[in-house]
Amino acid sequence: MGKAKNEPTILTLTRKEISELVLEGIVTLCVVFLLYLGILVMISQLVNEPGIISIQFSARDVLQIGTDQMLLYKNIFTITSIIFAIAFTYWRLMRRYQQMQLNHILDELHLIAEGRYDRRIPFQLSGDMGQVVNSINRLVDSTVNALEEERAIEKSKDELITNVSHDIRTPLTSILGYLGLIVNQPKIDTEDAKRYAEIAYSKAEQMKLLVDDLFEYTTSRPNGAPLRLNDIPIVNFLEQIAADFELEAQKRHMAIEVSSENRDVVLELDAEKMVRVINNLLSNAIKYGHENSTILMEVLKKEGVITIAVRNEGDPISKEVLDQLFTRFYRAEGSRSKETGGTGLGLAIAENIVHSHGGIMFAESENGQTSFYVCLPTENQGSLKEMTNHK
Repeated sequence: MGKAKNEPTILTLTRKEISELVLEGIVTLCVVFLLYLGILVMISQLVNEPGIISIQFSARDVLQIGTDQMLLYKNIFTITSIIFAIAFTYWRLMRRYQQMQLNHILDELHLIAEGRYDRRIPFQLSGDMGQVVNSINRLVDSTVNALEEERAIEKSKDELITNVSHDIRTPLTSILGYLGLIVNQPKIDTEDAKRYAEIAYSKAEQMKLLVDDLFEYTTSRPNGAPLRLNDIPIVNFLEQIAADFELEAQKRHMAIEVSSENRDVVLELDAEKMVRVINNLLSNAIKYGHENSTILMEVLKKEGVITIAVRNEGDPISKEVLDQLFTRFYRAEGSRSKETGGTGLGLAIAENIVHSHGGIMFAESENGQTSFYVCLPTENQGSLKEMTNHK
């Protein structure tokens, strides 16, 4: 479904319509002229002819109207008649022209109603008719946007079902395979049975993790579960999360630092959900960052926006990969994913949570440093996502 390509144009009448307008004008002028002659003759008879209604006198004599006065009155009547004829003819022609405009608009509406959503009413009209055309075009635009959004949602659902089916089928096949070995081999060695059971258990845990992440992905969407907002001191909030990851970071000889020019920054958040966002970013920074390096969490405040930046030193990430990082089930490297685990939903969940707070989330990778940014609006700033989309 494409965008409308109709450029605004001045309504051009067909030859037939022009002929109809000319004929309409001629007929109207003729009718007015005949009416003028009829009135003129009637007045002339009334003024000059005696004996009307058996009364033997002349209206001209009674009114004492002279020849010059009669000529003056006749000229005034003629001029008035001409003005009336022009005004009446103009009114008739404009009325007919507006009917033709309406017919052209209806023709365009019939095409749109048949499913030609790439069309718009292209005519530049003034007055009420122009407002009607603009309103119709805006209505069609909103309808097209709603249809495209609905199609995108349906496509997203189909992709979600496909990805979930694939990700569940793989561990489920392994579980059935290893459990089948145990069931179908009565004399199986105890150690082999234990090993097969452990593998099946590991695959079952993988499935549970996927199901849990799917549930959280659904509830984290902006139209999902309502937020429980509280005023949170951001620096203390980040320091507490960093302390939880300290042991994990030490295993890779990494350090976590929290930096902010102002320690008193407070933001209204759903702390439980936002913990998931920062946990995901820190976990990825530890997994994919270089050993013996420092992970920096920085709080920046500028023009009504508070930004939380999580930076780590690691392998550079290409722009193509950066553009896909927040896509559901996307894994930057298949081999690395197998080593580090994960469902490919972590960043998608994090982005949903940030969007539900009215914020935006993006990543950069330059000079061996990867940075993830969580930008959140301060009070009464509105949605950063909507503001970004309008630009």
